[in-house]
Amino acid sequence: MKKILYTLLATVSGLVLLFSYRTSLEAVTPTDASAATAGSSSTTADTGASGSGTTSSSGTTSSNSGTTSATGLADGTYTGTSSQTRYGPVRVQITVSGGRITDAQAVDYPNSNGRDRQINGTAIPRLVSETIQAQSSKIQMVSGATYTSDGYLSSLQSAIDQAQS
Repeated sequence: MKKILYTLLATVSGLVLLFSYRTSLEAVTPTDASAATAGSSSTTADTGASGSGTTSSSGTTSSNSGTTSATGLADGTYTGTSSQTRYGPVRVQITVSGGRITDAQAVDYPNSNGRDRQINGTAIPRLVSETIQAQSSKIQMVSGATYTSDGYLSSLQSAIDQAQS
């Protein structure tokens, strides 16, 4: 009788844990995008300035008009430091206009084989979209592209730091 009771409790516990496990969040839906633009920070994760990659080269400022807005970002184009990941370097370039990040591009990322191109073909546009929505490096990482996401966040923070100088 005890074995049956323990088996039943273990099964119920296992099912509760299985169904309560939260997987990674998907991309922001159009209805969530308006909330994120309006200042909702519930869909972002705080990653801070640290990344898992090592910095292999210094960032550069492509152009800078010298005007700084109330947000603290000076207008111009800024290229972050290259962040070395397991599969290759990642480097991000942002464009700031009116004190807001108006464009973000991954100018360097792993794309040497078909798998890299497949993963990053989906991950990079999502990271860029979230960067423009969040106006910071506090964005969600892309599930399945962890190394690229880490490198992107590290390089993005470097570019934002340059824009704040």
